[in-house]
Amino acid sequence: MDTGLIASSTAIWAGVSALLLGLIIGAGFGIRYQKRKIVGSDPELGSKLAGLEATEKELRAQLLKADQAAVIQANQQDQENKVLVQLGPVKQQLQQMHDVVQRLEKERTEQFSSISEQLRTAVETDENLRKQTQQLSQALSSNSLRGVWGETQLRKLVELAGLIKHADFSEQATITTDTGMGRADMVINLPGGKSLAIDSKVPFSAYQEASAISELATGEEASRRGRLIKDHVAAVRKHIDDLGSKAYWTGLDSSPDFVICFLPSESLLSAALDSDPALMEYAFKKNVALSSPVSLFSVLKTINYIWRQNADESQVRSMIKLGRELYERVGKLATLTSDLGNKLTSTVKSYNAFVSSLESRMLVTARKLNDLDENELGIDSISEPKQIEESPTAMTSKELSDD
Repeated sequence: MDTGLIASSTAIWAGVSALLLGLIIGAGFGIRYQKRKIVGSDPELGSKLAGLEATEKELRAQLLKADQAAVIQANQQDQENKVLVQLGPVKQQLQQMHDVVQRLEKERTEQFSSISEQLRTAVETDENLRKQTQQLSQALSSNSLRGVWGETQLRKLVELAGLIKHADFSEQATITTDTGMGRADMVINLPGGKSLAIDSKVPFSAYQEASAISELATGEEASRRGRLIKDHVAAVRKHIDDLGSKAYWTGLDSSPDFVICFLPSESLLSAALDSDPALMEYAFKKNVALSSPVSLFSVLKTINYIWRQNADESQVRSMIKLGRELYERVGKLATLTSDLGNKLTSTVKSYNAFVSSLESRMLVTARKLNDLDENELGIDSISEPKQIEESPTAMTSKELSDD
């Protein structure tokens, strides 16, 4: 309801109440006056006047209550108006909060749509990954394909470490050992003419079946998983025995007396070691080092670093050799320069002796001859040659001197 209308109605009611109260009071005074005149002459009329007085009092009381109610209502309206004024900023803040809630709701809807799209993409990616994993698992069920996959992983790892084919490593190298002829998947060339054999092995069949069973399985499934893991460990042991018996290091020049058995998946090695912690020690006794991609990459990176250091040292040695040769050649050039200086000095001395002889002997006679008859001979005066007063500068540096 409009507060202005309420206030106006309240004011009108207060005025009407005051007017009625005035009329009643006036009527009361008139009735009292008439009562005094009538009571004495007519008792019945006096009784009626007494009833009118009672009605007057009752009306006066009702009007008083109505007036008090109007005042209370006016006070309440005034309080309500004050409250409404005070609630004005709150209303504004509520409107702002409403706008913020609307904006957040819009953003939430947009984010929900984006998350839904991302979840859909994730589901599709997961499905594609599952299909690819299944295809890879099916492909690795073939022994020949497993071998190719292991060799490919080994080659990628070596190239990532920065080694160069045919310079730092060779593939499918034939090695003749004391036990016969074998072929290693890769031979790494080390500085100083040394080498190291690496063979890739992929014991996958038993591990693949065991991976299909949850680690939390119980009962028969748990027992079956345990048997498959033991079969996996036995397959790894067989590869260790085979590589140890081939003894590739005996057919290589300056090779460490062990061969690296590369398992192209971290899980292949960790599953075997978790089941049989003594497997690594068993391999060491067979001169076989079990290696996963992470550990082999560290070894290959170290080899690449050694190659770079060796190349830097070779360059430094070459520079020292060239510097020594240059120093020796500069010394020889200094000797030749010194000889040339000595010869120039000797030539200057001969020239000065010639000039001295020319001045003291030939020119004296020639001047006397010219003095006899200068016009008849037609000889002009001969200028005197000058001696060379400067000598070649001697070399004083100890590197350029003969001493």
